[in-house]
Amino acid sequence: MSHKLEVGDHVTWNSEAGKVGGTISKIHTHDFDYKGHTHRASKDDPQYEIKSDKTDHIAAHKESALTKTASKQKS
Repeated sequence: MSHKLEVGDHVTWNSEAGKVGGTISKIHTHDFDYKGHTHRASKDDPQYEIKSDKTDHIAAHKESALTKTASKQKS
């Protein structure tokens, strides 16, 4: 399966606090633990680690939750 997102891409996603933006820092193709939780990932359905633009918080999301943007947006 071909994936549209790569390390370094800027993406947005919806969170409880509204729309958030960040940069993909890592792509997981196997299950991994993060902050005490196991995140399920595979080559066909990877999880992406994203560093938030505003808080530097690291989040993990599947591709279906992410929207690629042209570049980092100013806030």
